[in-house]
Amino acid sequence: MIRIAAFLTLLAASCLGESCTDPVITPSAYTTSDAVISSESVFIVELGLTCANGAQTVTLYADVNGRQFPVTRGQDVGKYQVSWSLPHKQASSGTYQVKFFDEESYSALRKAQRNNEDVNAIQPLFSVNIDHRGAWNGPWVSTEVVAALIGILIYYLAFSAKNTIQA
Repeated sequence: MIRIAAFLTLLAASCLGESCTDPVITPSAYTTSDAVISSESVFIVELGLTCANGAQTVTLYADVNGRQFPVTRGQDVGKYQVSWSLPHKQASSGTYQVKFFDEESYSALRKAQRNNEDVNAIQPLFSVNIDHRGAWNGPWVSTEVVAALIGILIYYLAFSAKNTIQA
């Protein structure tokens, strides 16, 4: 019985993520820039994380404008990624702040949300600012319309030249 309890305790301890002290991050980000070829604006944040205490299996969660997302851990040690998408109309241009939480601060955030408390009082482990310039919706006038107008103009000029030559 004691062996089973010790095994379960060891198993539970190994499932928990490590806590990170004094995180050093190297972020990179991608956002959709062309709305013509995609149906939604996509945001991808990749980052390298190094902890002062040497933690390598840190479980992270991201918060963007009150929406939480799990952060996936990459195959390389210390590499993480989070992504989300929004319809183009909702993804306005500007700076998006992505707050990253470890398990302890994330549970405090969720508790504050459940109890309708101030979520701004919970400090994230770190945050990353993402600059989104908006998505390009294409030219105001389609190329087919421009080509048709040029064709009509050339036809008019040719027809006018023919009439002046024959007159």
